[in-house]
Amino acid sequence: MGDKQAPPLSADPASQKTFTIGTRKSKLALLQTDLVLAALKERYPDYDFRIHSRETAGDQNTTIALREFTSKNLWTQELEDLLVAGQVDLIVHSLKDVPTLLPPTCTLGPMMRREDSRDVLVIKKGLPNMTLAEMPAGSVVGTSSIRRTAQLARKYPHLKVKDVRGNIGTRLSKLDAEDSPYTCLILAAAGLLRLGLGDRIFQYLESKNGGMLYAVGQGALGIEIRKDDKVMEDMLRGIGHDKTTFASLAERSLLRFLEGGCSAPLGVETEWVQDTDVSSKLRMRAIVVSVDGSESAEVEVDGSVGSSQSAEEFGITVAKALVAKGADKILEEIQRNKQPQLKIPVSESTAS
Repeated sequence: MGDKQAPPLSADPASQKTFTIGTRKSKLALLQTDLVLAALKERYPDYDFRIHSRETAGDQNTTIALREFTSKNLWTQELEDLLVAGQVDLIVHSLKDVPTLLPPTCTLGPMMRREDSRDVLVIKKGLPNMTLAEMPAGSVVGTSSIRRTAQLARKYPHLKVKDVRGNIGTRLSKLDAEDSPYTCLILAAAGLLRLGLGDRIFQYLESKNGGMLYAVGQGALGIEIRKDDKVMEDMLRGIGHDKTTFASLAERSLLRFLEGGCSAPLGVETEWVQDTDVSSKLRMRAIVVSVDGSESAEVEVDGSVGSSQSAEEFGITVAKALVAKGADKILEEIQRNKQPQLKIPVSESTAS
């Protein structure tokens, strides 16, 4: 995760010895923040790091279906206000929760190595293990993600989807309850693995197994800093992982170009297919699906990516390829049919 020797900082180290990390209060958010804290402490033992946690708007209601809302900063705004005000020095997010457009004075720093980015299938306790294709017609899949709902409708029209909200523990409890209507849940592998719940995973879902593509940034941690804070940028570079940073920036650039935001039924899958001293090639698969699964636009594109700039440019290239396949028309139709935004602030729970 970066060079063995800590990089020199771009400002006088004596000017600041203590750094405050902002985070949400959920168990997973705090655990993820501890991962960043531990990496910083190991690399920079002469500095002190402390955590400041608080609830965000997205934590305050877990009963309304995610697709009812269009706000994209429900997990980030309160923490970003603290960052802009100088009350925290960095914020740790699940990257998939971070809007592609940040406040003008904020930016994402280099990212640590990504956890498994795939979606996974979790079966209700007491039921036999079975793949999505093997489930009886009418089986109920729990998810509040429009991306997952659309891909399920496309690949598995014999299944039903029912909203499920709350943190991972809450969702698993709802799944396993005796009177539960759910046959299974689809969750992000990263959250389950970080919480030590990998034993609940029956099937990893990907393009070649289950036909499901994941959310932009899924499995990665987004560390937000002030744009002019070169000291913090250098510190994060010391614990960063270039391949994670570049792949994640390419995915976010794709989403930003399409202007789909967090609620778009956009799935992605990235992998490095060539990595040498001379060049690195990133392969991206991407799909946009109508909510009912009847229409889709899908591409697979390879590109040379070796910097943040080339990653951003590659994301735009993939987005244009999707548009050429009709993705823009699908997204426009979804926007036309979307209900007016509700006033209750809510969004998809981290590591869903």
